Amino acid sequence: MEKKRIVVKIGSSSLTNSKGEIDHDKLQDHIQALATLKHQGHDVLLVSSGAVAAGFRKLGYPSRPVTLKGKQAAAAVGQSLLIQYYSEQFHAHQLTAAQILLTRTDFSKKDRYKNAYATFTELLERNIIPIINENDTVSVTELTFGDNDMLSALVSGLVHADNLIILTDINGLYDDNPMKNPDAKRIDHISEITEEMLQFASGAGSKVGTGGMQSKLLAARTALQSGVKVFIGTGHGANKLVDILEGHGDGTYVSCDNLGILPNQKQWINITEVSGKLYIDEGAKQAILSNGKSLLPAGIYEIEGEFTKGDVVEVYDDTNLLGRGEVMYSSEELAHALGKRSDEIAVKSIEVIHRDKWVKA
Repeated sequence: MEKKRIVVKIGSSSLTNSKGEIDHDKLQDHIQALATLKHQGHDVLLVSSGAVAAGFRKLGYPSRPVTLKGKQAAAAVGQSLLIQYYSEQFHAHQLTAAQILLTRTDFSKKDRYKNAYATFTELLERNIIPIINENDTVSVTELTFGDNDMLSALVSGLVHADNLIILTDINGLYDDNPMKNPDAKRIDHISEITEEMLQFASGAGSKVGTGGMQSKLLAARTALQSGVKVFIGTGHGANKLVDILEGHGDGTYVSCDNLGILPNQKQWINITEVSGKLYIDEGAKQAILSNGKSLLPAGIYEIEGEFTKGDVVEVYDDTNLLGRGEVMYSSEELAHALGKRSDEIAVKSIEVIHRDKWVKA
């Protein structure tokens, strides 16, 4: 098998026992499979949940805490225990691991996004396994973030992974609830994530995880937009990840024939927070959607929000979202240039959004 770059996401439900504690047999199984993949010559990145599960007993909690402060305190204790165990077990396989804690801000701020990419690149070039988790102890949003599902999708896009493998306690997506309908059939392959699928898959995850199937499908959609193939399912044994890559996994594969790699700059545009909206006429719409042109002030008839140069805005026609891009004007500058021809604008940059900084919806 040719060398690939693979992100593996392991959720809490795949790491814990019925009491919500770390199950060392499960963890050892994952480590053996990751080591097998690494020894085959692949780049391997691990997004691992489990910090709260590893730490809550040390704080005296009889079960997994339910308050935000309890979860964050447990994560503060458990993260060091979890990474210590990973490091020791990978060392037994002659492998070195590195810990990286991220927040959503690391993906929304351009300089931090670039720094994260540089760090991952250096670690992979030196044959290190990055072990990534949300920075639970300081991130208010983590606990509704999808049990690291979205984090794994963002990481897979950032590092230009070939595959994202989301390991969970359910072997894929079904056409009905398999817990209630014994005749429910698993969907072995899907080429797109539809709104209907997302609605059907809504619902909470297991009692030890925060993400259900809907969060995994949302993550898969994000990864797919970045050109990354996705697997959602389960597996056992040292060869389970190899089997998944070879198409023999117990779960659902998400991929399509026309996958294209989205450059880092466009990935950042696709995921960062939007600061405003631009409304454009039919001529500008055709120029940016059909002719590969940049967006000029003459085609814009309305702006919403306050933004500065370098922020990301959404672009609409009368009613529909067309895409988003990085603006070369502040909202104040653009207000003065609105609808004007290029020769009427006394600014250095004519384009409002350059075609290289545009992502179609």
